[in-house]
Amino acid sequence: MSDALPDVRAFRLSPEVVAPLKMRLPDVALRTIDAIMTEVPAYAVPFAGDLGPKIERAVRAALGTFLELVSRADGPEPQSPLGPALEGAYALGRGEARNGRSLDALLGAYRVGARVSWHELAAISVSSGQPAATIAHFAELVFAYIDELSAASVAGHADQLASSGRARIRDLEQLAQALLGGEPEHVVRAAAERADWSPPRTLTAVLVPEHAARTVVDLLDPRTLQLSEVLLVPDVDGGSRAAVLGLLRGQRAVVGPARPWLQAKASYDRALRTADLIEPAAARTVVDTDDHLAELVLTADPQALADLRARVLAPLTPGADPKLVETLRSWLRHQGRREDVAAELFIHPQTVRYRMTRLRELYGDRLRDPEWTSALIIALTVI
Repeated sequence: MSDALPDVRAFRLSPEVVAPLKMRLPDVALRTIDAIMTEVPAYAVPFAGDLGPKIERAVRAALGTFLELVSRADGPEPQSPLGPALEGAYALGRGEARNGRSLDALLGAYRVGARVSWHELAAISVSSGQPAATIAHFAELVFAYIDELSAASVAGHADQLASSGRARIRDLEQLAQALLGGEPEHVVRAAAERADWSPPRTLTAVLVPEHAARTVVDLLDPRTLQLSEVLLVPDVDGGSRAAVLGLLRGQRAVVGPARPWLQAKASYDRALRTADLIEPAAARTVVDTDDHLAELVLTADPQALADLRARVLAPLTPGADPKLVETLRSWLRHQGRREDVAAELFIHPQTVRYRMTRLRELYGDRLRDPEWTSALIIALTVI
């Protein structure tokens, strides 16, 4: 037998060789099935159950197709008998993938089937007086046929896995869109079920450049959802938050707060606001929104902050000395401690006293009013 298997489509056997094989085909099919049940345990239950008769017919059809293929007359034909057999093998491969099984059992069944059917068919050929050369040639054709079926099943299995993978990626992206879009709970839960995704306790939004997201996502919880430059990472709280921040080190990223998974949009919104508010000092800086809560609170309404500044800084005329504003900010920060103000501004304490006298002339008793001083602190210290 040569190393390379022949093309089973190109060979013919005489009717005298094939006729006795066709007569004994049912017996050969039964012996083949018995051997597969014994040697490939994964198929024992399906063969013994309700599927048994269907599988028996399928095995008999495969053997019949082979005999039809190698004994058909030469000349043009609309379709080779091999076509339906290959389609069936392809479908078997897809079915194994859909059921979450590898091809080990199916390919094992093919190997057992090839060996047993060849043994049985060869015995029939010998008993009918066929020469050794014909029987050897027949063996090549049997194994070439099984090789064709195996290749078709491998292709079907691979195509199903690729198709299923693409479908699940699409379902997971739609789930992420539903969460970030703030869809109603029943819509989000339906999307999670469709994607076969097990909800965590919380989700944390992480903003990171898309090229980096593709790298980082493989290091995170397998349930992490990705939509372009947004990652939704499960259960990032406590010690796990520090771990995630560590994984992101070296990337430009903004990490939102952990929120109940159905409220992931709140984490995303916080991360977006922080990204707008905080410009990282370096290109590769991780920003934790928990570190910027004060700025977020105080800048929640930018127009209100502008109005507040206009109101409380009104006593300082547009032409007022900028040093007065600088001194007022330091005085508020140090709660009126003149020496500390002087040290911060690198000026003499007497200069601080002079400037504060001028500010008291402008503000009057309002510098003693707690509400006014609080407003001034916000107006002068918020970035």
